[in-house]
Amino acid sequence: MSAHLLIVDDDERIRDLLKQFLIRHGFLVSAARDSEHARRVLAGLDFDLIVLDVMMPGEDGVSLTKWIRSDRDTPVLVLTAKGETEDRITGLEAGADDYLAKPFEPKELLLRINAILRRTPEPVTQPEMPTVLRLGPVRYDIERGELWNGNDLIRLTATEGQLMRIFAASVGNPVSRAALVGELGRDEAQAQDRAIDVQITRLRRKIEVNPKEPRYLQTVRGSGYLLAAD
Repeated sequence: MSAHLLIVDDDERIRDLLKQFLIRHGFLVSAARDSEHARRVLAGLDFDLIVLDVMMPGEDGVSLTKWIRSDRDTPVLVLTAKGETEDRITGLEAGADDYLAKPFEPKELLLRINAILRRTPEPVTQPEMPTVLRLGPVRYDIERGELWNGNDLIRLTATEGQLMRIFAASVGNPVSRAALVGELGRDEAQAQDRAIDVQITRLRRKIEVNPKEPRYLQTVRGSGYLLAAD
């Protein structure tokens, strides 16, 4: 997807020229006429990068940059008519990722924007969890806690249902007997290793084609049990 940029500049001509230029180069672009307007826009939208002018009436770009940095990591590129080192440092100390002194060539702005976006880490997303686990001809509906074989609902006891929920939450990872005991909420007298083994054997009869050679509810020596889905 195209990166979404926010341009903040009180000069309408520059604002519109930059917007048109960046749109032609494949970006989604929104614009704000001053810091107050930018705050309202940022309250409702997230951006991949913000380009803002330092010298604006009212709240200046340095103050706006500090406000942006107070609660978000969105990259900021500041535009300034001043080229002195002190002014550049002030912008960078406020949290800006880069600066560009006016006047500038639009192509240079484009190069700097692309450079910032390249070094910005991709947001970490959690892998989408499946809602149904396939176990050969059997399927387990995680949300409903139901085990099916074709159109036939397989009846699970309360303990078997708890076991399936535990294993479904850790597909591909072994779950120890001690963890199963704790999750089932039983004390040592009620849930010894042998008792867990019996429950696993019963559950295998409902899942496996050949319970004596389990393919899906596996024993992991020294670690416990593991549910492997297709």
